[in-house]
Amino acid sequence: MGMSAGYVGILSIELHFPENRSLKGKRGYVSSAKAQLQQRFGAAVAEVDHHELWQRAGLTVALVARGHRELHDLLDGAERYLGSQVWELGRCEREVVWRE
Repeated sequence: MGMSAGYVGILSIELHFPENRSLKGKRGYVSSAKAQLQQRFGAAVAEVDHHELWQRAGLTVALVARGHRELHDLLDGAERYLGSQVWELGRCEREVVWRE
């Protein structure tokens, strides 16, 4: 019995917190973003860059879906959510991997 196809979407995102003045404040923004992405989209999220900077964070977000359209809807929703918050959305790159 073969395995079904599946899709993985990866977002590489930079967030900018222009009003932030401390690493503690940044941790609050990043924790909130991670929790919301996990709850709303079932995403796995890791902070991967700019650890030492107060006003920037680099996140990698992974999303999984059975179908191509479903995955793109999840990616669009996650990007839209991040772009609608108090921080600024910087660079955002996507990669889609699938298994047939």
